[in-house]
Amino acid sequence: MTLPLALDLSLLSAALAGKGQPLLKRLRLLDGERIPGLSVFAPEPDDPIRAAAGGRLVPRLPSDDEIAGLRVLFVAGLEMTEAARLAAAARDCRVLVNVEDCPPLCDFHVPAIVRRGELAISVSTGGRSPTLARRVRDYLEGLLPETWAERASRAAKLRETLRAQGAGQAEIMKAVDTLIASEGWLPPPAK
Repeated sequence: MTLPLALDLSLLSAALAGKGQPLLKRLRLLDGERIPGLSVFAPEPDDPIRAAAGGRLVPRLPSDDEIAGLRVLFVAGLEMTEAARLAAAARDCRVLVNVEDCPPLCDFHVPAIVRRGELAISVSTGGRSPTLARRVRDYLEGLLPETWAERASRAAKLRETLRAQGAGQAEIMKAVDTLIASEGWLPPPAK
C-alpha cells in the first residue's frame, strides 16, 4: 500500500540518471516542476538530451559519493543491473530513489499529475498501472479547465489574508468553502 505524499523538490537536492528517450521524458517532467539544482547524469547523451539538460549535464553516471549528497534520485532508461546498482547505492545513503518502470527498486512512485497553477492533483496506482493513472489524469484534465489555476490562487490569497488578520483554521475553512460555493466552482458535497 502506498501513501500519496507531495515532496517540495525545491528544498531537496535531486538528480536524474539514465539514457535515451526514457531519460529525456523524465527530464521534461521534472523540468515542468521547476526543480532548482537538478543534476542530469547521462553517460551517452545525444543531442536532444544535451539540449534539454544544458549546463546541468554530467556525461557519466553518478558516483556513490555524489549519490550520498542527494536526497532524491530518479533513474530512467538504464539496463536493470545498472539501475539496481544505483538504487542500492541510494538506499545505502538513505536517498529516496525512483527507477522508472521498476516498482521493486522504488521508494516512491511518480504519479500522473493534473496541474492548474498551484493546484496539483495526483493519480497513482502505486506504479502498477501507469496507463490507467494516465487515462484518469487525462479525464480529470477535461473536468478542470485552466481557470482552476486562478481559482486556486484566489483561495490561497483569501487564506493568507485571513491568517494575517488572525483568523483561526475553522474560520478560514468556512470562508474558502463560501467562496467555492458562492461562485459555483464545485457541486455541493454529497451527504
